[in-house]
Amino acid sequence: MTTLKYLGLMVGGVGVLLIGFYLALGIWGDWHDDWSGYNWSVQWEVSDGWCNIAVLPIMGDITSEISEEEEGEVTTTNADEASMFVERANSDENILGLLVRIDSYGGAPVASEIVTNAVKRSGIPIVALIREAGTSGGYMIASAADTIIASAMSDIGSIGMTMSYVGNWQQNAETGLTYVPLTSAPFKDYMHPDKPLTDEERKLLERDLAIYHEYFVGLVAENRGLSPEHVAALADGSSMPGALALEAGLIDQLGDQETARAWFAQTLEISADEVVFCE
Repeated sequence: MTTLKYLGLMVGGVGVLLIGFYLALGIWGDWHDDWSGYNWSVQWEVSDGWCNIAVLPIMGDITSEISEEEEGEVTTTNADEASMFVERANSDENILGLLVRIDSYGGAPVASEIVTNAVKRSGIPIVALIREAGTSGGYMIASAADTIIASAMSDIGSIGMTMSYVGNWQQNAETGLTYVPLTSAPFKDYMHPDKPLTDEERKLLERDLAIYHEYFVGLVAENRGLSPEHVAALADGSSMPGALALEAGLIDQLGDQETARAWFAQTLEISADEVVFCE
């Protein structure tokens, strides 16, 4: 009787171990599928197996912060997410080209440069399609594409930098508030809105702005195959309609997404019907 009880305990223990083993195996299998197997590869791919032109929307402010959504619609563009998307498109063997669809008046300079460099490094044909606006950082990104198509009524350009801000010191004086400076270095609190900007501080900021501006001009000139002098003459901070941007050489063609479809068809040597956007 004792032997039978002992054998029963052994069988029960083995059963528990087997159940635990199968549960652990199932958990490991799910993890393996998600991160190093079929599911991971599907998540990484841009194409659904049918479309062949990836679509990267550049909307609203271009920033390094997490993309914001309003009523289910993305209203900003995160530079890291956009750059990762370009990498995914490059790695997807079903993707033949990339459409960068721009509706942006710009954003943070470095964030814009991150996306610009990602587009520039891409090895697939790229069209920048500017719809409502492609200005400042938005135009910087567009300039890295193989060709730029824009609406005749779009807003293009605004090549330049700004550090403008609202000062509160006069309002503070009227309400009895006083700014108390406590810094370890003379320029540590420059651009603080509660104190007026000194002449020395303004010179520092204007020095930096000149450096940023020259870099922006050189970047557009290089990307667009234009002379720095030509771009510098256009880089007064103003923007222009797509029709004038075409005359100035800032874009290559007036049109819409169907115009981009025709460009891809010609570049890839396929029919327009074979150009399928991943939307």
